[in-house]
Amino acid sequence: MKVRILSGLVMLPLLLIVFLGGYVLLAACFIIGIMGVREFFKAFESMDIKPSHLIAYVMTSVLYLVNIFFNKAEFYVAWCFVTVLVCLLYLFKINERKLEDGMVTLLGIFYVVFFSFHVTLTEQSGKYGILVWLVLLTAFGTDIMAYFTGFLLGKHKLCPDISPKKTIEGSIGGILGSMVLCGLFGYFFAQDLLYHCVIIGALGGIVSQFGDLTASIFKRKIGIKDYGNLIPGHGGIMDRFDSVLFTAPMVYYYIALVIIR
Repeated sequence: MKVRILSGLVMLPLLLIVFLGGYVLLAACFIIGIMGVREFFKAFESMDIKPSHLIAYVMTSVLYLVNIFFNKAEFYVAWCFVTVLVCLLYLFKINERKLEDGMVTLLGIFYVVFFSFHVTLTEQSGKYGILVWLVLLTAFGTDIMAYFTGFLLGKHKLCPDISPKKTIEGSIGGILGSMVLCGLFGYFFAQDLLYHCVIIGALGGIVSQFGDLTASIFKRKIGIKDYGNLIPGHGGIMDRFDSVLFTAPMVYYYIALVIIR
């Protein structure tokens, strides 16, 4: 538990990055995307799968350049098309590369890079950009509250084949904790969006756990405990931000499809 708390303190600089926002947050998301996809690929390389780091780094750079210079929906759709196309072209050396090489390359770019990119998109949502804080509150708040609720009250296993330590009680506690944290955020910083904050808290509490469990499935199938050892007690970037990969798109599309609409 002590290591987990210390690891949480290590993440405090992230709060400053989100507070500064703008190009600081953009750069941080870019770096996290690059580091995350590298860890993701390295994990699969232990299974003799050879995803293209070069394609991932280039397409990540293009995505962020599109955001800086164009930032229109049609350019993002074009980026998606080009990404899929390039990953398929990577398989053209049919005698040297397996189908899995191209598929993991494509998966890593979308799952790690594009999903995390939604943190930037959320922050750039005009007057609703303040809700970028809910990405972190739902992800990390759910994780922390689920951990302590499960530690104190957990009796019934949630998904024993995926993550043996997670409990149903912990899961419920995580969702309720996320709702409370997001509700408090709305009350103090976005009163006109208070009920939206509570709803996002509930959805985020669920979605963040899906993100955590999805990352656990990958690790179990690959046969590793952690993606890396960058953060004490939490492994690598992917081990710490696996929930954010799901909560960031959820918050952004809630803003775009429910609040703005």
